[in-house]
Amino acid sequence: MDKRGGTIHSLCDAMRGRLAEQFPAGPKRRESMTQSRFYVLAGFVLAAAAMRLMPHPWNFTPVAAMALFAGAQISHRGVAFLLPLAAMLLSDLVIGFHAGMPFVYGAFAMIVGLGLLLRERIRPLPLLGASLTASTVFFVVTNLGVWLVGGLYPMTGPGLLAAFTAALPFFAHTLAGDLFYAALLFGAFALLQRSLPMLRETAAAGGAG
Repeated sequence: MDKRGGTIHSLCDAMRGRLAEQFPAGPKRRESMTQSRFYVLAGFVLAAAAMRLMPHPWNFTPVAAMALFAGAQISHRGVAFLLPLAAMLLSDLVIGFHAGMPFVYGAFAMIVGLGLLLRERIRPLPLLGASLTASTVFFVVTNLGVWLVGGLYPMTGPGLLAAFTAALPFFAHTLAGDLFYAALLFGAFALLQRSLPMLRETAAAGGAG
């Protein structure tokens, strides 16, 4: 193990020891572990929302991955919806609003719901399938919104087809961004859980010895 890896493990061991000293096994310790897990997850969600404000390729954003991550990892279902939606709203206050926002937020909420279905199956293959599904949901719902309220296409079958055809070149960036950020969020949190078992949902719920 290199010096950097040893330092990280030493810090994690120190944090575990500090928690054990301050909160002996029991309800108070379980509450502290649950709060620690929530604060870390909230930090991940807020950091992902902040990445929307950084320069990035068109449509290469963490939006769908953030929704999927929140739905899969945040224990309280209501908070799993509200926290990422609030983070999106804060970033949109900076980016700006547009007529299609209800469709964006609707797709976002649907992807959080998809994350809820992923909770007991956070493994590479189910995560890949959920990420691909999330990309497709976001593409379909938001471009349906462009057709309905954008004023760019006629309200006809050919107009709807034209709206989706025009959006297809951007779908590759959406898909790439969703896969990249899903791997980043879920992978980083899994590594953190490995170093700090107190962040695992089972540990937070039942306490650690």
